[in-house]
Amino acid sequence: MADTLTAASPLHDWRQRFGELPASVTMAEEPFLAMVDLWVDPAGPGHTAAREILGFDLPTTPATAAGVSHTSAIWLGPQEWLVTSRTIAANTLETELRAAVGTHGGAAVDVSGQRTAVRLSGSRVRDVLAKGCSIDLHPRVFRAGSAVQSMLGLAAVVLIALDDYGTDYRVLVRSSFARYLAQWLTDAAAEFGTGR
Repeated sequence: MADTLTAASPLHDWRQRFGELPASVTMAEEPFLAMVDLWVDPAGPGHTAAREILGFDLPTTPATAAGVSHTSAIWLGPQEWLVTSRTIAANTLETELRAAVGTHGGAAVDVSGQRTAVRLSGSRVRDVLAKGCSIDLHPRVFRAGSAVQSMLGLAAVVLIALDDYGTDYRVLVRSSFARYLAQWLTDAAAEFGTGR
């Protein structure tokens, strides 16, 4: 009988610890999110080709994200985006984007194994994030559609606001820093109580 490898996300063993947090600060890993780095000239035909695959325009304003349903593009630089999807397989997303933009001088590379995603929500989650992030997270400034690269504790992250109220965020963190960040987040949430 052949040995079989089973994929395990960086935080697969943190589910119970996340479940012990108070309702005011909930956390859950969103494992195996498809992530593709996309490079294309936003003023050229490659942008149009990418739009035909994604179904939306790539955001061209710094520190923003755009998307539809379970797929989004996060602005990382003037000609670079991180495209994420919960419904399209990473190899499919990479292949389709590469075929669309490649003839226009663009590129697409699957980087799904680089990071994992942590969903943070609750009435006190902004307070937790503020303990280790220098970004102004007030909802009048950092609302749905905002996305920044920043430090959270000592981990480099991509932080995305999912609502306009400062109560729902997605954090993308390098897999090698995921356990550190999970520990940091649970420690930072400790003052808000334990249990459900």
